[in-house]
Amino acid sequence: MKNYEPNLSRGLDYYKLTMGDVALENHPDAEVTFTLKNRNTMQPLSEYVSPSALQHRLDAIRDRGFSSEEVAYYAGLKAQNNEARFTPEYLEHIANLQLPKVTVELSFDSEELALETTGLWPDVSLWETVAMSEINEEYYSNLMQSHGLDISDLYVEGDRRLDTKIEKLLSHPNITFADFGTRRRFSADWHEHVIERLAAELPENFIGTSNPWFAYKYNLTPIGTFAHELPMVYAGLEDAKGNNPLDGHASMFKDWEEHYQGDLSIALTDTFGSEFFFTEFTPEQARKWKGLRHDSGDPFEFGEHAIDYYKQSNVDPATKTIVFSDGLDIDKIITLAEHFSGRINTTFGWGTSLMNDLGLPANNFVMKATKVNNVDTVKLSDDTGKHTGPDDKVHEYQSRVALAIAKVCQKQLLIAR
Repeated sequence: MKNYEPNLSRGLDYYKLTMGDVALENHPDAEVTFTLKNRNTMQPLSEYVSPSALQHRLDAIRDRGFSSEEVAYYAGLKAQNNEARFTPEYLEHIANLQLPKVTVELSFDSEELALETTGLWPDVSLWETVAMSEINEEYYSNLMQSHGLDISDLYVEGDRRLDTKIEKLLSHPNITFADFGTRRRFSADWHEHVIERLAAELPENFIGTSNPWFAYKYNLTPIGTFAHELPMVYAGLEDAKGNNPLDGHASMFKDWEEHYQGDLSIALTDTFGSEFFFTEFTPEQARKWKGLRHDSGDPFEFGEHAIDYYKQSNVDPATKTIVFSDGLDIDKIITLAEHFSGRINTTFGWGTSLMNDLGLPANNFVMKATKVNNVDTVKLSDDTGKHTGPDDKVHEYQSRVALAIAKVCQKQLLIAR
């Protein structure tokens, strides 16, 4: 990276902040652990990432925290009612932030990169996307050096591929998208280069970025609501108290609605499977929330299900929006937009193939909340390959989800009689 300086916001996704405000208000003392997992065992991160070098980078970010410039930007952001987006308590909290320590090492069994951090939820949550983006920064820099690759040649190829994306979108002015690429990007420099081009060449299509630093720097709209982390942690909190963890799903939505008062109302649907989500999401919520985010499973099936759900809830689907954010490329974006045109609004959160498409293989790793108050968390994706959690916990959640769905179906049958 040219003129590298530690910068917390440059590695953040905006929803880390919107979730952090809710976490600070409702569960400031929850202790959460985040753990790195490489989904692609054939492409080990340790091949090009030195634990000591990565540790040094993360320690530098930890020592710096948020600058007064960054906090001032967040303090100036407005909600839809033109009031401050973030509470004074949260702004004061991040201004005095002390991030927990991150431990970086090689695992004993596989000699793969192992990264873990534990701390109070509003603080430790900030590490996820920052650590992921720094891992890629180290990985691709060392890969290039190892193979004698020239960064200028990679930029030429990356720009050629970006040219194709831009040309296709120019012929589809009604398709809108946001940059969701921070955690998957090739590098911060390339990320910024792409942002500059999108803002200049696709002003109608490009609606914002999930990266708050580039939103600030280029006067773009910061985009984001909440991640799987939020319902996962809420479920873990219920589990730690001996309750049904799925009770946390509804309480999470309640806290979010009370905190944001109808703003930031795009609901992520697949933390415990979208079938469970649609049994939990009430017709009243369907009316109040602006839309849904699809992040796993077949997007066409999901979209049709969402349209049917809105109709059954007496809500016009044409007034709602689906944000597609799973495994997108330009052709998939165009196909989805055309398929649902006129029936439900669509927009796209575009990540890996937007910000890491220069001819080198993209990494596929995650850093998830794995424990809450020393209790294991679970995610049940619509793609079983994205499930997270110990097998016994996954099976427990699956049983609870099946029971919850069965109860709703039974109730509907009784009503139908």
